Amino acid sequence: MTPAEKNGKMNLPQPILTRRIAITVGDVAGVGTEVAIKATQELEGQPDTELILYGPKLVIEQCSETLGIEIPCKIEDVGELTPNQFQPGIFSAATGLASFQAVELAIQHAMNGTVDAMVTGPIQKEAWKAAGILYPGHTELLADRTQTSNFCMMLTSDEISCCLATIHIPLADVPKSLSIEVIENAILHASKALCRKLGRPASITVCGLNPHSGENGQFSYGEEDEVIRPAIDRAKESGIQVIGPVPPDTAFTPRVRNETDCYVCMYHDQGLIPLKALSFDDAVNVTLGLPIIRTSVDHGTALDLAWKGRASHTSMVAAIHFALESSRLESSNFNPQDGRANF
Repeated sequence: MTPAEKNGKMNLPQPILTRRIAITVGDVAGVGTEVAIKATQELEGQPDTELILYGPKLVIEQCSETLGIEIPCKIEDVGELTPNQFQPGIFSAATGLASFQAVELAIQHAMNGTVDAMVTGPIQKEAWKAAGILYPGHTELLADRTQTSNFCMMLTSDEISCCLATIHIPLADVPKSLSIEVIENAILHASKALCRKLGRPASITVCGLNPHSGENGQFSYGEEDEVIRPAIDRAKESGIQVIGPVPPDTAFTPRVRNETDCYVCMYHDQGLIPLKALSFDDAVNVTLGLPIIRTSVDHGTALDLAWKGRASHTSMVAAIHFALESSRLESSNFNPQDGRANF
């Protein structure tokens, strides 16, 4: 008899929970529907996993028939868009509204526990605007619907990871949008996320805003000295392994990349240009700080490839895998210095 049996306790195996993942197909005028169908087909039979496509059912089925690709999973029918109300490759207010409705429903289902995570296909931001939707993108909508003020956008791959201090704003507005708190928040989120991804403390590199990181004020209005360095100092006090501000023109060289687990970038293109140059097909977009798990492809709608059967679904597969792994680890409460942390 084992010690557990003597004590009247049995070490019974824990049940393995099926993870339900909502996948919004994005703007149906683009490649989102195709890559979503292809990804679910590739991942069919994944153990303990249920994948669900969110979008207008008739359109998804028409795309499947046009491309000769079987749909292997359930469809959550959203909206009233039909195949005869739009043309592949041409977005409209109608396609924008349909993609927005799918994201809204997926958020609701993630919040109430109907699904364990959500993965979003590419939207056309102009189509949202044409439909009267005021959110500039997924991230802002997610933050609003989940009532989250402390969030951050990260794009990650095996080659490179970048966390953005500012997201979808004009370049001219970046300097005044940066603060010690904003940058420190990005550093903290980057550290936690990479600790969890890697299973060890992460090394963070913070980019400067200006050429040569301002060259001691010669090429700046003081952003590096007054905002970025104080944020780095605060993060160091929290025990985070962080360096910077590193001049942006040398931050992404092979040597620095080999010593960096995640970059904190001051604006959208500072991070996404190197990331897409290195990992266009397999990077994943993750919204950090939300009470739900959300990942996304790292590419746009590619209207010129819509419904032609030529779109790569590699990024969608990576986004689904990331969502599944995050869902399985979501109950972790380890300290970042111990190598694990919640997103």
